[in-house]
Amino acid sequence: MHPATTVDFASAARELTRVARQLGLVGPSFRCPPRLVGVDRSIRRRPDGAVVSVRLRGRPMPAVLADMIEGVVAANGLTSPSADRLRAELWAALGVEPVVGPDTRVA
Repeated sequence: MHPATTVDFASAARELTRVARQLGLVGPSFRCPPRLVGVDRSIRRRPDGAVVSVRLRGRPMPAVLADMIEGVVAANGLTSPSADRLRAELWAALGVEPVVGPDTRVA
């Protein structure tokens, strides 16, 4: 698992924002690091959208991507099941297949 880089972060930010807007949702802006000390992710809501800040340093890229995706969910105020569908769409847009474990039943 490779550590998060700013290049990977920027690429993911563009894709997540694009997909969110394509789905008719708020496509937040992304920045790093958060202004709050000691947090991995924060969100600032603005009249024209939201800014999701994520800490990269010392974190694996999957953790950073998960925080970015949760930021999109939070920026849009979604709850289950809409939030779950959006998460799946965003992971797929990033090229990550859902993990199906032995205890998971697929209908």
